Amino acid sequence: MKLHFLGTSGYHPTRQRDTACLMIPELGVILDAGSGIFRARELIETKELHIFLTHVHLDHVVGLTFLIDVLHEQSVDHVWVYCDPEKQAVIEHHLYHPLLFPVPPRFVFRELTSSPISLPGDGRLTAFPITHPGGCLGFRLQWPDHDMAYVTDTTAALSSDYVKQIRDVDLLVHECYFPDGYEEQAALTGHSCLTPVAQVAAAAKAKRLALVHLNPLDEDGSQMDLKSVDKIFSPILVPCDDEIIEF
Repeated sequence: MKLHFLGTSGYHPTRQRDTACLMIPELGVILDAGSGIFRARELIETKELHIFLTHVHLDHVVGLTFLIDVLHEQSVDHVWVYCDPEKQAVIEHHLYHPLLFPVPPRFVFRELTSSPISLPGDGRLTAFPITHPGGCLGFRLQWPDHDMAYVTDTTAALSSDYVKQIRDVDLLVHECYFPDGYEEQAALTGHSCLTPVAQVAAAAKAKRLALVHLNPLDEDGSQMDLKSVDKIFSPILVPCDDEIIEF
């Protein structure tokens, strides 16, 4: 199965990276709808799209307003957007307020709860809470012979409840906004530094770790000293936009 990284920046786009969006084209599954979702247009393979939102901060949902172009001349019959009801109201009342974006959305909301949701390909997605201002969810996606987890916008810590939710995943995609040394800013903003992310991956016994939601002021990821955490966890990948990882 191929995971496409359509947006790997946090907060705002850069010349190299757009904001949060991952896609599994063969299944029509999209995780978050940041500015990187515009890249989905060339990857659509299915009659339905299933978009799962971790939360509604703008860098994760602004791409919902791009769907007019994403779906242009595409033979997509249904687009489902999954989020909790409170977050749905925010999108409907604010993002699609007539004075902000006057065109009604071309999708239908579905409620996202703690109960597993069926995925194409005999899979399932389980959402679990993670700590972030305003609330956020992490996702574990499982199929009979492989799985992955997506954890964005949280402050990584070994004591976090979500560590048990991601145990033994084949691929852990985890936010890493800051290099080490910015722990105070990470705690303040609800984001993560490198070493705690590596520690979480090791504690969860993940097979691979991919870092996303990078600080846009470090768009090439050069401030991340991956060698400094080699003894904690390896391999660690820092995918660029349009990169693909098989899992």
